[in-house]
This record gives sequence, C-alpha cells and structure tokens, in this order.
Amino acid sequence: MTSPQTDQPLRDNIRQLGDLLGRVLMEQGGENVFRVVETIRNLAKEARSGSNESAARLDSTLTGLDDEHIMPVVRAFSQFLNLANICEQHHRVRRSRAWAADPQSAPLRGSLEEAFKRLTPHAQPEDLHSAVCNMQIGLVLTAHPTEVTRRSLLQKHNRIAELLDRQDRLDLTPEEREGIEEALKREVTAAWHTDEIRQRRPTPLDECRWGYAVVEQTLWDAVPRHARRLDRSLRRYTEKGLPLDVAPIRFGSWMGGDRDGNPRVTARVTREACLVARWMAASLYEREVTALIGELSLQCADDDLREQVGDAWEPYRVLLKRLRARLRLTMRWVEAQLEGRDPPEGEILLDVDALRKPLMDCYYSLHRSGAGVVADGRLLDLLRRVSCFGLTLMRIDIRQEAGRHTETLNAITESLGLGAYRDWSEDERQAFLVRELESRRPLMPRDFQPDDDVQEVLDTFSVIAEQGPASLGAYVISMASKPSDILAVELLQKEAGVQHYLRVVPLFETLADLEGAEGSMERLLQIDWYKNRIQGHQEVMIGYSDSGKDAGHLTAAWALYQTQEKLVACCRRNGVKLTLFHGRGGAIGRGGGPTHAAILSQPPGSVNGSIRVTEQGEVIQAKFGLPGIALRNLELYTTAVLEATLQPPPDPQQEWRRIMDQLSAEAVKAYRGMVRETEGFVPYFRAATPEQEIGGLTIGSRPAKRKASGGVESLRAIPWIFSWTQTRLLLPAWLGVGEALRMAHDTGLEGELRTMFKEWPFFRAFIDMVEMVLAKGDPDVARLYDQRLVPAELQPLGTSLRDRYRETLAAVLRVSEHERPLDDFPVVRRSVDVRNPYVDPLNRLQVELLHRVRHGREENLRKALQVCINGIAAGMRNTG
Repeated sequence: MTSPQTDQPLRDNIRQLGDLLGRVLMEQGGENVFRVVETIRNLAKEARSGSNESAARLDSTLTGLDDEHIMPVVRAFSQFLNLANICEQHHRVRRSRAWAADPQSAPLRGSLEEAFKRLTPHAQPEDLHSAVCNMQIGLVLTAHPTEVTRRSLLQKHNRIAELLDRQDRLDLTPEEREGIEEALKREVTAAWHTDEIRQRRPTPLDECRWGYAVVEQTLWDAVPRHARRLDRSLRRYTEKGLPLDVAPIRFGSWMGGDRDGNPRVTARVTREACLVARWMAASLYEREVTALIGELSLQCADDDLREQVGDAWEPYRVLLKRLRARLRLTMRWVEAQLEGRDPPEGEILLDVDALRKPLMDCYYSLHRSGAGVVADGRLLDLLRRVSCFGLTLMRIDIRQEAGRHTETLNAITESLGLGAYRDWSEDERQAFLVRELESRRPLMPRDFQPDDDVQEVLDTFSVIAEQGPASLGAYVISMASKPSDILAVELLQKEAGVQHYLRVVPLFETLADLEGAEGSMERLLQIDWYKNRIQGHQEVMIGYSDSGKDAGHLTAAWALYQTQEKLVACCRRNGVKLTLFHGRGGAIGRGGGPTHAAILSQPPGSVNGSIRVTEQGEVIQAKFGLPGIALRNLELYTTAVLEATLQPPPDPQQEWRRIMDQLSAEAVKAYRGMVRETEGFVPYFRAATPEQEIGGLTIGSRPAKRKASGGVESLRAIPWIFSWTQTRLLLPAWLGVGEALRMAHDTGLEGELRTMFKEWPFFRAFIDMVEMVLAKGDPDVARLYDQRLVPAELQPLGTSLRDRYRETLAAVLRVSEHERPLDDFPVVRRSVDVRNPYVDPLNRLQVELLHRVRHGREENLRKALQVCINGIAAGMRNTG
C-alpha cells in the first residue's frame, strides 16, 4: 500500500467513493441521469482547465436542464463534495498517524512532542508543568445557523469515515475488503435516499441535543485519550504527570442559552437545556460505571475501601453499584422534572464530588493493593472525564443584549416612582446600581407586573438562581459599551436571589465599542463593590463577526489586536487577571482560520494560560466530528496556548503600528465607502447573492436578521458572509484590504510590509488568511450571477468589485512574495483544486435556479435551490 504520507491514498479514496456514488446514481436515478451528470462533470473539468468551448457547452447544458433533472444533478454534485470532505478529514488523521509512527520524521508541528521538545530548553521543568496544570482553555459550542448538513447525514458520513479507517488495515483478507466495499455502498445509497433538507427549523432544544451528541460520539473518548498523551509528555519532560483533577480543556455551550435576537430561547428552554444536559451526563457515566462493574471483579482492597463496603467478596463492585444506583436515580429525577411529575425519593447526584469520590476511592485502593495497572485503564479515563465534563457535560452560557436589561430596570424604577432609568446619565445609573447592590433590602416591588419582555428577562434570572454554577457558565452581554451594562446584570442576579453569581462578561463587538472597551473596563474596575465582587479575575469577550461587518476585515483585525493589548494593560494596572473570550466564526471574515496560528498571532500577554473561544456551526463538525480530528484539535489548542504563555511573541515595532494605523484607516474608508455609501449596493447585494433565499433555509433556530426590515446593518454577520461565500466573491474577507496595500505600495512601504509578514505573527496570519480566502474564491464565477440576476444598471458595480478582487489578490501576493496563492499551504491548494470542478457546476446551477425561482417557478425548484446552497457550502468548506 502507498505510504499515507503521500496524497495517493486520498486520491484513491475520492475515486473509490466517487465510483460508488456513480454506481448508486446509475441504479437509483437511471442511465439517463448518470450520463447527464458525467457530461457535466467532464465539461466542468475541461472548463476549469481553460477550455472556453467546454465552458460554453457546460452553460448551455445546465440552462437546458428541465425541472425534473435539476434535482438529481444538484444532489449528485453536492453528495460528491460531502464525500470528498470525508476523504480529506480521514486523510488528515491518516497522515498524523503515519507521521507519529515514522521514527525518522520530525515531530508534527503543533503536536505535544514537538511543542515540549521546543519549549523545554527555554523553560524549567516545574514552570512547564505548572503552565499545563494551570491552563484554562474553554471551547464553547454554539448553534449559529451555519451547519447546513442534517444530523442524519452527518452520522452516515461518520460511518463512512470509520469504514475508510478500517480499510486502511494492511492485514485485511479479500473477504473483509469486499465486506467494507459493500458497507460503503450501503452508506452511500442510504445517503442518496436521505433528504438533505430539514422539514422544519430546529428548535433550540434540538440544537442542544445535537451539541450533546458531539460529546457522546467523539469528545467523550477524545478527552481521556488527549489526557493520556499529555500525561506521557509531562512525565517525559518534567518527571511529573497530569493530576487527576486537572482538565486543561473544558467545554461550554451557547445552545439553549443564547437569547440575543432569538425569541425562541426562553427561560423555560434554558431550564430544560440544563436538565437534558444532566440526564445526558448521568447516562454516559452510568454506561461507564456499568462497564467498570463488569471489569473490577478484583478482591484485593485497602482498609479504607473495606471500611465502606464491609467484608464484601467483590468490594469494588459493591461500591460502584451504589454509585450506579444514584446515577440511575438522577436520570429518573431529571425525567420527572422535565415531565412535571413528582421526583423520586433518594440521593441524586447534585455535586460532582459525590461522583468523583467513590471513583477515587477505587482508584487509590487498587494502587495500594498492587493492582495499579488496572486502575490506570478504564477507571482513570473515567476520572479524566469527570474532571472535564462534571455533572452537566458543558456549562451553558447565558447571552442577552444590553438593551433588554436597561428596559427591565427602567420598568422597575418607573414602577417604584424613581423615574425612567433609560433616561439617566451613565453616572446616575452607576450610582443607583452600586447603591442597590450594596443594600440588603430587595429592590423589586411586591406588586410588580411587567410586560412579557421584561418578565422573560426576570424569569431567566430565576432559572439562573435555580440551576446554579454546575449547569451555567457565564452571563455574556452583547452590545455592551458602559460599566452600567455589567452592573445591571449583577443587580438583576441579586434581585433573583442567585447564591453563586455567574461571572458577567461584556461583549465588545462594533468598532466603536472595541475602541471604547479599555475606558469602560477602567471605570468599572475603579468601583470598589465590583472589584471586590470579581475576586481578581475578569473575563471580556471580543466579537469578530459584527466588528468585521461594521468596519471590514483588516480594520476589525487591527482593532481587535489593539483592544486586547489595552485590556491586558488595564487589568494589569488594576491587579486583575484577564481571560479573553474570542467570539470567532468559521469564515475568515469572522475570525476563522487555523487554530494554532490564530492563537500564536495574539498580542503578547493576552493568552497567559487562559482563553475561551466559540466553535460555531459547521466548524464543530470539521474540528470534532471524527475522533482522530478531535484529538488533533485538542492537541493544537493545548500546544498553542502553552507556547503563547511561555514564549509569547515580542511586541510589534512602533513603525509597524504606524503602518497598521495607516492601512486600517484606508481599509475602513474603502469598505464603508462601498457597503454604506455606494448607491445601489444593497439592491446589488440582494440581486447578486442568494441572501433572500438563505433566509428560507431551516438550518438554525435563530432568525437571519435582528430586525424584520433594514439594509445590510440589520443582517446578522453570518448570513452576510454566507451569501458572499455562495457566489465565490467572498467580499467580507477582503474588501478594503487591496486599497490599503496599494496605498502602502504607492508610498514606498511594500518592503516594510514584507518584513512585517516575515517577522510579525499577527500580520503573517492576517495575510495568510486573506490569501487563503482569495484562493478559494473566483470572480469569474461571481460574474455569472451578475449576468443572469442583476439589473443592467447595477452590473457596473459588480464589475468594479471583481476588479478590486483581482487587485487585492495581486497586492497580497506582492506582500507574501508568492507566485500563486497558497504556495505555503499545498494541502489547502490541493483541496481547492479537487473541489473546483464540482463546485463550478453547482454555482452555475444556482444561478439558473435563482433565475427560475425569482421568475415564478418557485414551488418545484425551491428545494433544489436549498440542496444547491448546501452543496456549495460543502464545497467551500465553510458558510459563516
């Protein structure tokens, strides 16, 4: 078999699954459909190779398809792209294994072995060990509407990946190999007969269950495997292992808690999400404890364990059966809570220590009795899971918009005859809030009868008081801009009788809010009550999505960098440890990109052992959908945070800062000049992209807009980026960048830009990401949308944008000194090249479908259009 360190196994897998799809298409769709698909595929390849004749024939073939044939053609190309994605993910795992197995190869970049070997000469063993043990990485799974693939299909895709993995074994018999081929065909056939489109929009609780399924299917096993690797590396390089109660990575969730602009997330939903999480956790632990009962038939035990179980013949089984009974009782208790029944009597598990203690007792007894090797198997893995997942798998963050708290307090102050809180100055608000926070009496009037919106906010705080810190993480305030925004949430927690206050996290999103973040936090940390409340630790969230939509990618990236620097300095002045929470998306325009490089490009001192990051939509499947990929990403997060903590990058030179200020000013002027000030831009955007049609997709519980009407500013950042990704113009990631780089070139700064690219991780990561997104785009494809869908009077605007795209690419390549995009990323280049001949027909079909749907043939073709949107998303590998 060819070495997995080459790309040949990947090509073989893609060809194998492509052939299987062709056979399924022939059997299920008929020879005529198969011939049409093959004709289109061959013409697309020839057109991509430069044949104008083939491009013309391709267009005429696609525009000539009748309604009956469009759907199978769209489905065929969409399914092929999904199969290619599976092959690529599997090949990543295969290459990592081959790398690790080859004693002659250098350690893989970002692996534990590579990072520890590189950091050891620069750090004392005790410092390295301490950095790992004190590390706090929070990965927060969110349900933003970007995961277009149905869960039913994702499960089939995962089974295909498992079969490809089994097929790689070198000792397979011909019969076994044939069986795998048959199983692969079954999965491809089942996928073909599975509807790609959800029949209804998922509810917030559907999204929660999907998040918990990610834990069950991959993270449940990946977490202890990662801990074992980390423990081995620590023992090798520091002579001390990973303590049993240490979990460097923990998981959070916004599913069921993110109510910002989503009226479907209510207090009741959050309560049910917390209960479902408890049930799921208890179920997973019950399964593991049952397996341990079967395994630990040993009779040797220390005196401490004997004291608990008496003279039992099999002492471990006695203790573990008691724990299993409590887990099962906890599951029944949760079911009763969800169904509104009286809960069963008995001791349920409400404290993680009640789960941990019997397991630890078994662990230590086995070690003291000479059976430590047994303890270090399944039991150790379970203890690692307890440290990571607790009793609720993922603590849910609450997120709400600052204005909702303002309106709630306004209703209270008006009811009390104190005036309109919303009209008070910031100083007046702060004085009132601090006075009430320090007061022992309640503020809320007994006869208070608010409207539904205010009552919903108050009900949410009641749920916080009921569920407590085991289930809930942070309270994130979107559109925060002033100290009173934070103090308002603290007061509402007090009024609800919250015993263990959630940490309150302001989210600074727009360019103006980012620029004002330091001043806001400085004022907040000067308030004695608040300083005492946070006990030396402040978390601040910074938003990549709305800042990018507001100011453009370059200006937002520089503003985010500077804001982090200022917040680090502010907290240091005030003797407070800072954790930065990065609200990143999947697309480059929303902070997406390779994990390792992104963390290492942050300002010095901004990581310092702790970081929180959102993992959104399709990124969750891409990073954690397969066990091997999940394990690799946990490793990358760990090593990047470790390196950023122990060896942070140097401060950028003052000249580089001056240049970035100039680039930022030029970029935001160009970006806003087009998006906000150019007449006709919004009508052009809506005509040239499937923005309106995306709103009809049942891909998330949250509305696509914050407001029912309005222009680009009313759109959420996700559909804004999703729409441009579909047309391959990818405007949010590059608009303004070309103008800024051209200005630098014209003023003689290009040499300095090349130095910045080579020596400054932040600038290198930025240019790499823009180059990557430009390589994935295609202005010639975007032109097809304009020609068919955009009114003639608006088409010059599209021509201008495509010219700017090409100018931006040329400017970026001058800085990186690459002959063509992605010279430094051959794996990504290969991925783009493989996909283009299959995405191109979908783009052309989408143009045709949009034209037909917009001209009255909606009923028959809307579903085909939705499948087409899904297929392009799969081909581009991200949506938002």
